[in-house]
Amino acid sequence: MTTEFNDLIASMGQASQQLTGPGAPWELEQRQINGVDLRCYKKAPSTLRDAINRGREHGDKIAVAYEDERYSFDQFFEGADRLAQHLLSKHGVKKGDRVAIAMRNYPEWMMSFVGILSIGAIVVPLNSWGRGEELSYAISDSGANLVICDQERLDHLRDRLEGLNCKAIVVRSDDTEGEQVEPWSLSQQQSPCNYDDIDISPGDLAIVMYTSGTTGKPKGAASTHFAVSQALYNMDYMAAMSAMCNMPTVEKMMGSGFEPCTLLAVPLFHVSGCYAVFLSNLIGGRKTAIMYKWNAEQALEIIERERITIFTGVPTMNLALLDSPKFDETDTSSLFSLGIGGTAGPPHLKDAIYSRLPHAYPGTGYGMTETNAVGSSAQGAAYRLRSGSAGTISPIVDIKTVDENGQDLPRGSTGEIYVKSPTNVQQYWNLPEATAETFIDGWVATGDVGYVDEDNFLYVVDRIKDMVIRGGENVYPIEVEGILLSHPAVLEATVFGVPHETLGEEVVASVYLNDSNTTAEELRKFLSEHLAAFKVPAHIQISCDELPKNATGKVLKKSVKEHYLENLDATEQA
Repeated sequence: MTTEFNDLIASMGQASQQLTGPGAPWELEQRQINGVDLRCYKKAPSTLRDAINRGREHGDKIAVAYEDERYSFDQFFEGADRLAQHLLSKHGVKKGDRVAIAMRNYPEWMMSFVGILSIGAIVVPLNSWGRGEELSYAISDSGANLVICDQERLDHLRDRLEGLNCKAIVVRSDDTEGEQVEPWSLSQQQSPCNYDDIDISPGDLAIVMYTSGTTGKPKGAASTHFAVSQALYNMDYMAAMSAMCNMPTVEKMMGSGFEPCTLLAVPLFHVSGCYAVFLSNLIGGRKTAIMYKWNAEQALEIIERERITIFTGVPTMNLALLDSPKFDETDTSSLFSLGIGGTAGPPHLKDAIYSRLPHAYPGTGYGMTETNAVGSSAQGAAYRLRSGSAGTISPIVDIKTVDENGQDLPRGSTGEIYVKSPTNVQQYWNLPEATAETFIDGWVATGDVGYVDEDNFLYVVDRIKDMVIRGGENVYPIEVEGILLSHPAVLEATVFGVPHETLGEEVVASVYLNDSNTTAEELRKFLSEHLAAFKVPAHIQISCDELPKNATGKVLKKSVKEHYLENLDATEQA
């Protein structure tokens, strides 16, 4: 263990004591919630509305930028407050009612979130990539009688609205065909809402956020005001603690003259976009620049125009940005912080970051919808020295690993990761059996495999369902994918198991290349130089197109696997 790493561990311990001790901003206290003893932040706002209202202090500073549009914090909250009054007076929305949001990343998405939440209603963010069936399912399942949407989502839903007993408010469109549809502009004719008579309690539900639904129907993760407020407060803690341990880098950032500004390139219906970017910036007085749809070259244009200081995305997005031919032509002098989330980053990502941005302040972390994005985090030196980890565990979080029978394992042992935190969601909406399987005595059974080392760093090895058991040996696809992605010709890769008569399962990879001359055999040889023979894929499928992905940029492994098996069956039949 290096002296630098030892110094970092000591610095992190000292910073944590200063920040969480008695009287400190992130002072800890024990609370019992639903019969579970939990560590919580004593001074965190008790409700999400209270947390969001801190953003009202920032007045005429720019809160949101979208293309050539600009909204100050005052203008943003005025739009949200007018919508809130419209929901009350025109649509009769009451505390506890569910109101859905179904649109791409727009300023109105954000205003809708604040307006719905502030009157005690429950926000239901829907996957904007969803088609009519998926959108209808979530609206029906949540019991939402109103959806605020854009034109594309309205087109998917229009013929279904009456059957769903649901009305629609459509943004950025003059299309008001049918009795079920009205324009956003109508809501902005209202006077701003006065919330004095609308009481919200910490235990009230705030959000039902539907999971991506890559297996089966999407599940609605229902979170309380208290849980999300604690999650946002924890993000501030992790940022403060990291800053104290990376002062030279942070001082350089602060001395650059650039106002903190984040590029929102991930969906708002996902915890990373909604919490880590939108709400964190809104509360903290930082500008959020919205990107309508991900494109590395367009992202660079926005970084230059808006003087972006923070970019957050999945590893493939970070690599696409750094590897873009336009990177060297673009003024990226404002860009310091790169956030890597969603999935594990390949080994060469760290080198790519520091080669392009020598003074960068990159970071990664671990969290999920069911924990409201809270778990562990590593920024700056912690990321540089332990880039293969998901960082150190938050003060309000307990993490353990269990075996296949649910029995606790000794610290350092690899097993399924369980997370206990006041930020955990309360339940899956309308799914008592799935709730009982996932939420166990205050713990979330994550379905992820990993371990916590002696320095409190979390390592996530893979998903349980993705693990390949080949001839009795466990193969973790993330490891193989990471090596593949370090090959200069590989742009995207996914690894999975397929049935095998004698071995049980065989390892297969599908890759998207930037060099058509690279062969599967060359890639297998490359892998064999870094991996044990049983981990090297027996078959490598080279794709002519980008691999299919979900809205957050993750490769849809299940879809790729199904496509491979279908082609295999067709070949055998022929």
